[in-house]
Amino acid sequence: MTKANPDQLAGQETLEAVRKSAESCTRCPLYQNATQTVFGEGPTAADVMFVGEQPGDKEDLRGRPFVGPAGAVFDVALAEAGIDRTHVYVTNAVKHFKWEPRGKRRIHQKPNAGEIQACRWWLDQEIALVNPKIIVALGATAAQALSGKAIAVTKMRGRWIEFRGRPGTVTVHPSYLLRIPAEIDAARERKLFVADLKGIAAMLERQQAA
Repeated sequence: MTKANPDQLAGQETLEAVRKSAESCTRCPLYQNATQTVFGEGPTAADVMFVGEQPGDKEDLRGRPFVGPAGAVFDVALAEAGIDRTHVYVTNAVKHFKWEPRGKRRIHQKPNAGEIQACRWWLDQEIALVNPKIIVALGATAAQALSGKAIAVTKMRGRWIEFRGRPGTVTVHPSYLLRIPAEIDAARERKLFVADLKGIAAMLERQQAA
């Protein structure tokens, strides 16, 4: 497998060209155990870009981001907030699934700082080519990839900050909602997540009206 070389890719001007190059990425060891690279998807000129952590088991098998259980939660929340998923760009900070075996299951493992940094080049290309008006970090790993430093989601959630010269904000990853054991707590957190998304929709409306 040929290693993707940033110098060779610098002249590529389309998202599809970068996506194709990412298929052969070996910038970190995660490609060795992943089924495939899971690149972002959505309109080339989307106004909003959502960045998650990494593909999960379902995404790894299907080659598309946010198509597993967390993706289903995300889709419903977006709809409730009045955001059309087909109008936004969704991607991950890390493009390969990091996992460990547990019986017959493949269990998610959090990517480390080196893996996040190795994959940051691809994320930079997506941001440059999509050129979103708003960037949303779904969880701490995405926030770290976008800012270059650790960010506490609980402290920064809902605030408007800057990611790569654009308005940005941080909220929880939808997979977090699936891990809350108490039904009443899960319902409360889900409402907060939808409220975060509504805030993003409102910011976009203000930008478009300006």
